[in-house]
Amino acid sequence: MFLDESGNFDFSASGSRYFVLTSVGMKRPFSAAMPMDGYKHDCLEHGIDLEYFHCYLDGKDVRRRVFDLIANHLDGISIDCLVVEKAKVDPELRKDRRFYPEILGHLLKLILPTELDADSVEKVIVITDTIPVNKKRRAIERAVRTALHSMLPSGMKYHILHHQSRSHYGLQVADYCCWAIFRKWQTGERTWYDRIKPAVRREHELFRAKSQYYY
Repeated sequence: MFLDESGNFDFSASGSRYFVLTSVGMKRPFSAAMPMDGYKHDCLEHGIDLEYFHCYLDGKDVRRRVFDLIANHLDGISIDCLVVEKAKVDPELRKDRRFYPEILGHLLKLILPTELDADSVEKVIVITDTIPVNKKRRAIERAVRTALHSMLPSGMKYHILHHQSRSHYGLQVADYCCWAIFRKWQTGERTWYDRIKPAVRREHELFRAKSQYYY
């Protein structure tokens, strides 16, 4: 599972309305990796200085082509996301030690039962983008371990890895998918979301039933 998030941690009227945490599940072989690698080198040959794909930073032509590549390989991925309307988040939950770890725990508990339905699953590997702050990294690792420990069959192995997104096309696919979902919720734009929609398995708004707003 490759994890990515969109939206900021500014819990005020000036921050993003939503925070979106997305998981892209893949099983080897990763069908989109080779076409993305080929296109990356096409870009280099045409003078585009591209170290890795990042949806927000990529130019519109690159973005369009990468979404084409992902859309052509949706049969190899499953997309699940948790959507949080930030104004509904209790002030206590906004703290660094709680917000991301607990939201991540909710997402893992949502998707793991389905992932484990497959008899062929022998090991679960969770890969997130590099977390720059050690304190946050430890909190996130604890949340992942807690969720995995409660959901995985006894004896099943798992690994939690924090890699720079440039290191793996799976993380770059997760970045693109998360950006598209976030755009749909934040701005109402569905153009990119509709490209990946067939692979969206769950799109759960965590506090949908909650009526209280804190700002």
